[in-house]
This record gives sequence, structure tokens and C-alpha cells, in this order.
Amino acid sequence: MTKEELRQKANDLPLAPGVYLMMDKTGRVIYVGKAKKLKNRVSQYFQENNASHNEKTRRMVAQVDAFDTIFVSSEFEALILENSLIKQHMPRYNILLKDDKGYPFVRLGREPYPRFTLVNRPADDGARCFGPFGGRGETRAALDAVLAAFKLPTCARKFPRDVGKERPCLNFHMGRCDGFCRGTPDEKEYTERIEQAVQLLSGHYKTLTRAMREEMRREAEALHFEQAAALRDRVNAIESLGKRQKVIAGVCADTDVWGVYRGAAKCGWAVIHVEDGAVTGRETDVFAAPTDEGEAEMLAALLNQYYLPRAVLPREILIPCETPDAEGLAGVLTERAGHKVAVRVPQRGDKAELLRMAERNAREDVERVTTLQERENRTLAALAQMLGLSAPPERMESYDISNTGASDIVASMVVYAGAKPLKRAYRRFKMKTVSEHPDDYASMEEVLSRRLQRYLDGDEKFAPLPDVLLIDGGATHAAVAERVCARLDLPLPIFGMVKDDRHHTRALVTAAGREIDLRANPAVFALIGQIQDETHRFAITFHHERHTKSSLRSALDDVPGVGKTRKAALLKAFKSVKAIREADEDALAKVVPRNTAREIYRYFHREE
Repeated sequence: MTKEELRQKANDLPLAPGVYLMMDKTGRVIYVGKAKKLKNRVSQYFQENNASHNEKTRRMVAQVDAFDTIFVSSEFEALILENSLIKQHMPRYNILLKDDKGYPFVRLGREPYPRFTLVNRPADDGARCFGPFGGRGETRAALDAVLAAFKLPTCARKFPRDVGKERPCLNFHMGRCDGFCRGTPDEKEYTERIEQAVQLLSGHYKTLTRAMREEMRREAEALHFEQAAALRDRVNAIESLGKRQKVIAGVCADTDVWGVYRGAAKCGWAVIHVEDGAVTGRETDVFAAPTDEGEAEMLAALLNQYYLPRAVLPREILIPCETPDAEGLAGVLTERAGHKVAVRVPQRGDKAELLRMAERNAREDVERVTTLQERENRTLAALAQMLGLSAPPERMESYDISNTGASDIVASMVVYAGAKPLKRAYRRFKMKTVSEHPDDYASMEEVLSRRLQRYLDGDEKFAPLPDVLLIDGGATHAAVAERVCARLDLPLPIFGMVKDDRHHTRALVTAAGREIDLRANPAVFALIGQIQDETHRFAITFHHERHTKSSLRSALDDVPGVGKTRKAALLKAFKSVKAIREADEDALAKVVPRNTAREIYRYFHREE
């Protein structure tokens, strides 16, 4: 379909909630989204002026050949359906959480004397499933601890088939199982304990222990001390389990705290589980995401994919920033959990500190698995995307002019190979045609003309040509560079480096005046700022050297009889030109011959 046909189809959509699927020419789904009003949302993609779209959205729209929609009755249904379709199609332009197939579920069958088992995915067989939880090893260990807390069997015997057939196994003698294979406790007691284990795995940790304490009190009042003691031991085991097992932390937690981090090459998230104000565990993951994806968009996608498949939900979710779907997500989760689930953005206090802890966890995981080369490659790819280059730049050259009035006008050429300075390729220039008065534009034109002409003449010291030319200055400086390149028939990408009021690089600008804001990508912002600072440093250092030499030469080199050796001796003895100027003839004669001392004194006191 053409863009006009897509626009017309979008404009014909109703103002109703639903989900839309964007497809490329092969029919593959490349993006799934939801909307409260489908017409308004989908038509935005195909407007003539799409300046408000970020780079990722523009790339996605450029590949769209068709789209489909699914209408639902509410925004809540759209939220759930969107998550399901993302899992099904794995679209390249959606943020994708790690697939659930890596996370195990706990399954409880429907047969008499049902057992808990680990499965990769829930099946449509009527069994009850809990999860997904963490790794298989941790989940297995935690499930064993749950069974031990309720003294449920873990052996291979089948009940009621094997009841009374054999002597109890070693677990009974070790106190880990109450020996249901004996027939006592009976099936009713077994079912009650299974239901208590289900409450724990369903997240009703406090409700369960409260009910068991009440039952323990009743048994004690009825003088059933043995039953009361057994309940007491079970409550203690459950409470200890909730504090010790990491995988149970997500089940027992009443608060989840989220942190997200976007690095130069990878992104990451961390969720910290908190129970009664104490941290009981954490989950983290690292994933790839577009650099132009905002924190709110990233977090919204992660929250939906993390919580919607889960049967066990906390009472409070703390997030670092507002997301577009926070209210809708809270409504869906509340409906599913059977209790209120609040999504909040704390600004201060202990909860805000927990947010900072979660962000640190996410950042550390990302930085740990991201190599320096990956960061640099990601940064250069983002820079190429921002500048409209066909490939990440392998060589960048940056130029700056430095002068003091009309004297000692110099220029620096700094070279970066990728994201690293290539110092052996640095060059310095002394102005030859600009000397009467300072003119940065004329100086820049001379420097670039000389540098590019040296390349055309075959000078290996000035090869190869850069992939990008960066000029310290604004659009006018960039225009001068473009004029030089056009005259020499060397079409190079040229950008001026613009500073803010505090002399920090804030943007790149073309000769036509189009600014490219660098602050949207911290890694690119830091790289261009580093290049500009290095170029300025190199220019200033060269200028100071030239200026110092000029000052010394104008003071001593014109004195008859003072050469390099006597000048060095004078500076060593008097420390400065000012001290030499103020010395009398006798003092000077102690360092140089009398006749030379006389000439120096006369030179500095000519007017007198």
C-alpha cells in the first residue's frame, strides 16, 4: 500500500479502543501497539509532517506496507491483548522482555493427592499453575522448602494407590514428611495442607500465617497441645522460608521497586522485592533497545510484559517515572490479583532511596556485560543516525582557531579514529595569509584549503580524508568549510560544534543552520564534547607556545651580541625578561661580557 492509502485507511478507523499491528512488505509484524482511540493514534503515523516522531518511529513507518487492527471493548482489554500479540509475533520495533520459556512455572494437578511439579509453560489441561519464577535451580529448591514446611511428600509413591503398602521412607524418619503413605494423616488433611501451600505460592503469605496462628490459638484453648505445636512449627517454617528463599521473594513481596538504565550499547532493568520494609530478593535482565526510546516508554513496555502473565502480584509497584499506561495497568492488575495493586512514583524518603538502589542494580548489570568496544560502536552508530551518515564514522577531524589580536594566529587539527583520539595524526598550522588582523573565517578557509590540498597532492601525512569534518563554531564556520570542499570537489559531511552559555557543546549545526540536539543521547553528547574540548586544548597549547616564543624574541633577539646561548644564560640568571629590563649594566655584566651588557641596557632604555 502507498502512504496515501495507509493514511486513508487510518482516517477511516473508528474512535474506539483496540490494538494495531504494523506489517512490512513480507507480511511480517514489525510493531504492535494499543490505543484508546485507534483513529487518532494510527493516523499520526502517516501524517505529512512527522517531525514529532523519533528516529525509531520514522524507520518503522518507512517499512510499513500494511496494518491491521483488532477492536476491543475497553482500554484494559487492549493492554492485555497487546502483551499477548507482542509475545506471539516478537516484533523488531517493540521492546522485548526475555521470553518466559526461560522461567519455570509450578504446576498442581487435579488428581487425588495432587503433587507440585515444575513445567516450562502452562498447559490447557485444567491444572493450576503458579509463576513464572526465577531460575529452575532456585525454583526447585524453593518448592522443596515449601513442601518441607508443610511436611508434604516428595517421594515417588502414588496416592491413594500406595497408601499402607510399604513402610514410610527416610523423609518421615527425618521429620521432613508426616508419612501420608501410612494413611494418617488422611486425604482431608493432605488437601488442607496443599491448599495452604497454594496460598503461599499465590502470594497470600500474611493471610496464610494469620489464619494458621488463629487455628493454633483455637487448638491450644481446646487443650490440643500437640496439634497447636505442629501448627506453630509450620508457621515458623513458613516465615523462615519467606525470608530465606529468593524465588519466594517475588511471591511474598508486598512491594516491587523498579529501576531501568539505558547504556551506550545495552539497556537493563532491575526489580527489587520488598516485604515488610526488608529487601528479600531481586531480578535483573539486560536487553537491546533503540537509543531513542525514552525511559517512560521503555518502562511501560517492561511493566506490561513482566506483570500481565503473572498470577502472583504485589500490592505496590514503585517506578522511577510516570508512564502512559500506569493507571490502566494498575486497574488490570487489581482485577487479576483480587486485591488493590497501586503503581506509584515516590519523590522522597525511604521509597525514593529504594528506587535509586534498583537503578544502581540495573546500571551495574548493564555495565558488567557491556564491553568498551560495544559502547563505542553503539555511540558511533547513534551519531551516524543523528547525522544521516550511511555508516558509523571511522575517522573524524575537528578544527579550531586560536589567536591573540593580530599576532600568532594558529589552528589545530585533531583526529579521532572511531571514538578514540589518534594523536599521531594531529596537525598544527601557522597562518600564512592572515596576519594583519584576526579573522576566524579566513583562517579556517586557509587551514582547510591547505589540509585538503596536501591530500590531493598525495601527502601521506594528510591521508585519508575524514568521514566527518567538525568545525568549532556555528553555521557560518560550517559554511566556510563547505565552500572550501566544493571548490576542491571533495564532498564531505560538515558540521559546526555549537556551545551553550557555559561553553559546553550542546548541538551540531549544518551550514544551512539546521541544529542537531545532542542532549537526547548522553553517549553522543559526551563524545562530541570530548572532541571539542580536545581540539580547543590542542589549539590553545600551540598558541601559548607561539606567543611565548614571540614575546621572548621581541625582547632579546634584536639586541646586538645576544644569541641563543647568552639569552638562555640571562633568563637563567634573572628568571624573566622583566627582570632583565630592570637590571643595571653592572648586574648584566656579571652574566655576559661588558660590551654586550651595555648593548642590552641601551636597548631597553632607548627612550630615556
